[in-house]
Amino acid sequence: MASNTLPTAKLNTGAEIPMLAYGTGTAHFKSSNLDQIDRKTVESIKTALSLGFYHLDGAEVYNTEAEIGIAIKESSIPREKLFITTKVFTNMTTIPTALETSLIKLGLSYVDLYLIHNPFFTTSALTLQTAWKAMEAVHRSGKARAIGVSNFLRSHLLSILSIATIVPAINQLEYNPYLQREGIVSWSLERGIRTAAYGPLVPIRKARPGPLDAVLEVLTAKYGVCEEAVLLRWTVQMGVVAVTTSGKRERLEGYLQAGGFELTEGEVDEISRVGREKHFRGSHWGFDYGDSRE
Repeated sequence: MASNTLPTAKLNTGAEIPMLAYGTGTAHFKSSNLDQIDRKTVESIKTALSLGFYHLDGAEVYNTEAEIGIAIKESSIPREKLFITTKVFTNMTTIPTALETSLIKLGLSYVDLYLIHNPFFTTSALTLQTAWKAMEAVHRSGKARAIGVSNFLRSHLLSILSIATIVPAINQLEYNPYLQREGIVSWSLERGIRTAAYGPLVPIRKARPGPLDAVLEVLTAKYGVCEEAVLLRWTVQMGVVAVTTSGKRERLEGYLQAGGFELTEGEVDEISRVGREKHFRGSHWGFDYGDSRE
């Protein structure tokens, strides 16, 4: 099943973003031999592309941008069919140069979405604002078709919105039924900022046993899909872009089942309601996000 059976969402730029993305962090994060190409990662990305995952989510800090670039080249998929996201992390004071470096590694002339990876590199609102002005500059250059942020709380968003001439298109957050972040998700959307989710499968990957287990069992039987597909479908129907990953083809095929059915409104509400019975944050960042509604 191709990912084009999944809905797309419209960003505040007018561009369409595929609502299921293949992430190149977590399972593919490279912490050593940084100058060597990891062919296993390249092949995993090529597998995802062959199945129809045309939205690839990368980051400077994952050290996998070169692998993404090689996979894109070897896949021979036309650039216009792809939606490529990457993020700046370690080079926050030189964002235009950081993007140039990422583009060289990716083998691309532009990215579809460029994000500030997190706001916790500073406690200064002025520093955040300066970084956002640099993001606006790379957007105007055409080298980042859309710009946004990741792991931003409302206070961080308010800091940049107070000076922004371009509103962030996306805020990528850890998000799943056990961490619904309802306050910031709805608040952001009212301001034209869409949410993307990393960790959408936490309820079955890291948080078992949990109150959703029985609900997922019923829904997988009803629709004849895997639990991952149910969680991804819930995420999509909540209006949130889902970023997930695996190095296994069979798992990726299961994820794409999310494009072949639709949960009823009552089922979406049930997952949300039951999910609120448990609070679980599985982020590898280890940041304290405070209240789960933020």
